[in-house]
Amino acid sequence: MSAAKDDGGRWERHSDILFGGLPYLLLLLSTGLSLLHGGQADRHRLTTLGLAAVAAAWILGTYTLQTGRRSRQAYGTVRTAVYFAGLLVVAAVLMARDTVFMLFAATGFLQALVLLPTVWAFVCVAATSFVVNTVPDGFPEPSTTAVVGYLAGIAFQTVVIGWINLLSSRLNEQHQRRKRTVAELRSALAENAGLHAQLITQAREAGVHDERQRMAGEIHDTLAQGLAGIIRQLEAAEDAEHDRERFRRHVVAAKDLARESLAEARRSVQALRPEQLESRTLPDALEALAHGWSDERELSVGFETHGTAAPLHAELEATLYRVAQEALTNIAKHAEASKVGITLSYMDDLVVLDVLDDGVGFDPVSAAAAAGRSGGHGLGLVAMRRRLRRVAGTLDIESARGEGTAISAAVPVIPLEAGE
Repeated sequence: MSAAKDDGGRWERHSDILFGGLPYLLLLLSTGLSLLHGGQADRHRLTTLGLAAVAAAWILGTYTLQTGRRSRQAYGTVRTAVYFAGLLVVAAVLMARDTVFMLFAATGFLQALVLLPTVWAFVCVAATSFVVNTVPDGFPEPSTTAVVGYLAGIAFQTVVIGWINLLSSRLNEQHQRRKRTVAELRSALAENAGLHAQLITQAREAGVHDERQRMAGEIHDTLAQGLAGIIRQLEAAEDAEHDRERFRRHVVAAKDLARESLAEARRSVQALRPEQLESRTLPDALEALAHGWSDERELSVGFETHGTAAPLHAELEATLYRVAQEALTNIAKHAEASKVGITLSYMDDLVVLDVLDDGVGFDPVSAAAAAGRSGGHGLGLVAMRRRLRRVAGTLDIESARGEGTAISAAVPVIPLEAGE
């Protein structure tokens, strides 16, 4: 493309130079042929050279210097018309001395439609044809045949030469439009390439940010909770150091929690769903979670399923399971509850997880404000909202001091696809 562009630009420069030098070339050729004619006196030749010099000066002052290197472009109707008028006057004077200067007068034919609008261009072509057909032989005899032939010749030249020049002009205009279109396309492609690179950078940064949030949530839901459970078991074992059976039971529980946390951490790094969902349905996994949590804390946890259970998209089930984990963790840390209830409801277009407790409750507005001031770090409700937002889910919280808490997480129904 670059080589083609260079060749095209070089050709245009050469064409521009040739067109700009065309009047001088035809003037020089006509002058040379005139001087080579025999039988001319030196004084006659000097006059011819003087008139040719005047013609060259007129072209230089009114055309070449006015257009610079853009000699194929129009530079104003009035100035161009003045240039043509002077050109035809000088050409007529030179043709009156020698008809060979008809070559020079042909400059008007070649330049008119390139430098002037269509109507003015045909006027100049007609004027050039008038000069070429009148100056050498004068006006025709006052007879119908002669006058008709004379006018027909001018009309024919005007139409044919004008049409050829007009066609050339239109082709040149189309070429210029194509050049502009190509330039605009190149510019648009360059701009699109820049935008594409910017979008890739933004997508990469967004992906890194999302992955950091995912890992933060997974660490919070697996390692942090697992380590907290291990600490509780070890503290209980320490308190039961004189009761060998209780001591052993708490140590074994701590080991089991450590193994489970390690396995979950590995699965989180590999972006896999929780192990509890690999071999169980979501209702079964939540029921097992409720029973295990209840046994560990000796606190009653009820679990119910409403509606017809159906497999969901893996990420939706993992999200609801993690929300249930986080809700139970928050209850264990803050609620001081005596009863907990978990309900999983399957509806036509939603699956809703409700976790209720009869604990001390809290002010959701104050909690949200505290999360905003702290950037949301370390607050389980923020992690829940973030998880649900990633799957187009919602989280509703109802709570008040001394009245317990109700957490409701809803996700859209997206069935599990074959092969997942």
